[in-house]
Amino acid sequence: MKPLTAPSGRAARPAALLLTLALTSTVLAACSGGGDDAVSDGGFATDGTFTLALATDPGSLDPHASAVSSVIGMSRLAYDTIVAVDPGSTEVVPSLADEWSVDGTTASFTVRDDVTCADGSEFTAGTAAANIEYVADPANESPYLGAFLPAGVKASADGDTLTLELAAPAPFLLEGLSSLAMVCDSGLADRTTLAAGTAGTGPFVLEEAAPDDHYTYTVREGYTWGPDGATTNEAGTPASVNVRIVANETTSANLLLSGEVNAVQVIGPDTERLEAAGLYSAESAGVLGEQWYNHAEGHVTADPAVRAALAQALDLAELQQVLTSGKGTAPTTLATVSPAACTGDSITGALPEHDPEAAAAALDDAGWTLDDDGVRAKDGTPLTIAFLHDTALGTGGASAAELATAAWTDLGVDVQVTGKNTTELSEILFGTGAWDVAWEPINVSSPDQLVGFLSGPAVADGGTNFAAIDNPDYAAAVGEATTMQGAEGCDTWLAAETALVEATNVTPFANSLVKIYGNGAEFLSTGSIVPTSIRVLG
Repeated sequence: MKPLTAPSGRAARPAALLLTLALTSTVLAACSGGGDDAVSDGGFATDGTFTLALATDPGSLDPHASAVSSVIGMSRLAYDTIVAVDPGSTEVVPSLADEWSVDGTTASFTVRDDVTCADGSEFTAGTAAANIEYVADPANESPYLGAFLPAGVKASADGDTLTLELAAPAPFLLEGLSSLAMVCDSGLADRTTLAAGTAGTGPFVLEEAAPDDHYTYTVREGYTWGPDGATTNEAGTPASVNVRIVANETTSANLLLSGEVNAVQVIGPDTERLEAAGLYSAESAGVLGEQWYNHAEGHVTADPAVRAALAQALDLAELQQVLTSGKGTAPTTLATVSPAACTGDSITGALPEHDPEAAAAALDDAGWTLDDDGVRAKDGTPLTIAFLHDTALGTGGASAAELATAAWTDLGVDVQVTGKNTTELSEILFGTGAWDVAWEPINVSSPDQLVGFLSGPAVADGGTNFAAIDNPDYAAAVGEATTMQGAEGCDTWLAAETALVEATNVTPFANSLVKIYGNGAEFLSTGSIVPTSIRVLG
């Protein structure tokens, strides 16, 4: 990964962000793609190659150091999780552990005795405990602490039994563990090897890494311990997986149509060409448009009047249409990835109505007055914002960003707008902090996985609260919700989300069914491709 530029007086943090698509582990038999059909039964290639195009280079491949979407998707090729979730039923199913129990603040897992790492070594309950202890140590600054793993957890192993002692009840513990990659002993002993290599129990192993160009994986023969019994013995399983880095979405679509790549995620206007070609596709739901504000001291967006005006000046419905090429929907919750733990609507009634005149009046009242140059200022400070948007949002994202920039300019805001790829944007959000407004969707399946990003210590204080949000109503609701088990607390979780949107701590404006299109291959997806579902066609 590119080194971060550390703000004065503190060390640079590893880039970390939960992005664009689903993060949950899945099982092959439980979801479908390509309309109503699951992966087909015949016509498969023997020892084929599956080529996937990704828009952003992952940087470091360490699965505990970065939650950039490309890292998450690629990690699934080489790493397994303790348990998995069936996306059709939301049932927790076996993976590295085949039995488990949760009793209050104690969870026990029986780790399978037939699992091996790619280097031939055994994966044990002790290895699993070491993974948990690493992520749980705040000094290691893993983005998954507080997201997939509750803070304060302690892990121990006795024989084939992994035991977790929790600091407090964790209503969605198993769902979080279904997304936490398990690293083998060799990688734990020397984490530098994980930046451009893999040390996992998963169905594929990295053979070659050429950053900003390609990554090549080869299949592991004899892999039989995948989620709910998935294996690499099925017909059509590729002998190798080639991940190509292709930044331009139109170029990726062209490569897919020509057959040079087998799969690519497309969210912009090029979807029309791919749909017309009748290509295979697998889709998943997620938040696509999500506007964040930097609440840290010294940023104009720390002023709640500025945040509210920036949101009110936008026609959010129009942005949704442009961003999603007319195929999106209005967001209803912050945690939308299927299988979503909580359903309902925490957002619609909390969003501001589009009213540029009211936004301008509110800024006037707050002391942000127009100067002769058309830019507002307060106490000599101009209303200038650094607006960043993820280029992975495609041409629709760029067009929507232009609309937002025009609306804010009309409001009297000096907008410095820049498109950044996912890795670059993550490094800014979690490193330099040189931003005021950012478009970067964070997608998870349960609301507790967002708590560390929405509250608690800011990045400057060693946390993952990259926007430095401090909302007492949200914190109080979260405190209440975490005392309830699973879906029992959903109404309270949704109330917590409403508090954030009402305070303009975050403004979600678009959901989308994001499709991964295929040519010459079939697969299943929960946002990123399920590795054991890949079938190369003959």
